[in-house]
Amino acid sequence: MGRSAPRDPAADSDKELLTRHAAGDPDAFSELVRRHRDRLWAVALRTLGDREEAADALQDALVSAYRAAHTFRGQSAVTTWLHRITVNACLDRARKARTRRTYPMPEQERLETLLEPHESAEVPAERMELRRELRDALDQLPAEQRAALVLVDMQGYPVAEAAEILQTPVGTIKSRCARARARLLPLLRHLGPRTPEQRNRAAGVSVPPPRDSGEAGAVRGGGTRP
Repeated sequence: MGRSAPRDPAADSDKELLTRHAAGDPDAFSELVRRHRDRLWAVALRTLGDREEAADALQDALVSAYRAAHTFRGQSAVTTWLHRITVNACLDRARKARTRRTYPMPEQERLETLLEPHESAEVPAERMELRRELRDALDQLPAEQRAALVLVDMQGYPVAEAAEILQTPVGTIKSRCARARARLLPLLRHLGPRTPEQRNRAAGVSVPPPRDSGEAGAVRGGGTRP
């Protein structure tokens, strides 16, 4: 009887890969990382705004996921679980950064970190300036607000899924996003004659005004605090 062909990790689901990794398969976790690393990297980079810090946070998160695979119970999608670990690693680093002196990265490197993986450096100068201004504005947000805004407005996650990733009530995510948008709008109004919403969409983030009186109240100081 001939030997069966080697199993192709790419044919397995995320959950199957994690189960196989926990059982000792040496290739399963590498395939899981290959599938999700780009999106996890984008979340880490946009949350922290620093390439070195984001790389360290993502490495911490992947090591944690590697070691904790046996604790996964399937109550959420594997990708949600990975994002939760990554965001938590980013928030830990953001909190630690407040207690130590930080140095701004060189301007060119700072701009390069804002490019999407498929973009070249030869993007219009206006777009590069727009992204620099947006990054500076994001840096002024509390880490928890920034994480919520990155997931919902920049990565496109539904509010409910962002709440699951951050293990935070949906109402709190809405409040954090509303507060973050309210902080961003005055910081971005000076960029040009277009509306803030148009400029933000060009930069890759949606920042709509409060949609109803309840959300407006949360922005002014009511609702759930971040």
